[in-house]
Amino acid sequence: MQIHFIDGYIQQIYLVEYPDKLLLLDGCTRADVDLVCDFIGNVLLRSLSDLKLIVVTHMHPDHAGGAHLLKKRTGAKIATAKVDGHWYSGIDGILMHWSDIFLALWVAGRKNKARKNLWYSRKLNADYYLSDNDYLPEFPQWQVLHTPGHTDRDLSLYHHDTQRLYVADLLVKVKGELIPPYPVFYPNRYRHSLQRIREIKPTHIILAHQGELPFSDINFDHLDKLAPKVPVTHWRSVKAKTKKALGFK
Repeated sequence: MQIHFIDGYIQQIYLVEYPDKLLLLDGCTRADVDLVCDFIGNVLLRSLSDLKLIVVTHMHPDHAGGAHLLKKRTGAKIATAKVDGHWYSGIDGILMHWSDIFLALWVAGRKNKARKNLWYSRKLNADYYLSDNDYLPEFPQWQVLHTPGHTDRDLSLYHHDTQRLYVADLLVKVKGELIPPYPVFYPNRYRHSLQRIREIKPTHIILAHQGELPFSDINFDHLDKLAPKVPVTHWRSVKAKTKKALGFK
């Protein structure tokens, strides 16, 4: 097994290579679809049909945005968390979906990236809905862990043989410091997820935005102090302003 680290539009892309198949640890952005397909075909010199599974750890644009298009091009299946309903449901969900796409474009601008089309469906049509502690279909070396807090359906993926853990946006690194992500919709769940990762004690943590680092580099006591005690989201203010502008009460 080899994990290929690919620089995506606003996040890292992790493509796991086996002799007979490929696994994508997250659904990346719509802007990354060509990049992933080019890497498979022209760098790995493999057929696009070798991509068997795309995991969507949560529904933000840089984790779910490319999933449906990649499935269409490669025939891969999509797996995500077994959580009731859709993250972007109802009027609130529509507005939050828009705001998250705009936020992703803002991040791209901060990275001096050209503006690209990031539009994607706010409702995920997955092939597999995975419960906590399940194993990935076709990839039983990878265990699924529910680690909510950032949203209600965050997944982490643990590779038992190498003891490496992909945590998506559970942690982010800003100016060299590990901090909680923004937003954190569910503070209590977030703290529980942090504690769970701490107890697993993997050898390495893989982040969606800053690559891989040794588990020993993580100061969990410091993270616990930084973790919010109430929801911290851009969405609260965006929702109020957008509803007012559109005439909703």
